[in-house]
Amino acid sequence: MAVPKKKMSPSRRNMRRANHDKRPAPTLVPCANCQEKAPPHRLCPSCGYYKGRQVIQVAEE
Repeated sequence: MAVPKKKMSPSRRNMRRANHDKRPAPTLVPCANCQEKAPPHRLCPSCGYYKGRQVIQVAEE
């Protein structure tokens, strides 16, 4: 049965566990209609367009 030869120090243990929380920043691309940044393959939250057509009406401020 596999058993560790030496005790892993808390520092090494915590450094190993810290890598699970690292996530890359979300990818954002410019909207084809308004040029605002939006996630790819998603509805643009600022203008309501997706694939060249308006899907929802966005309230004007």
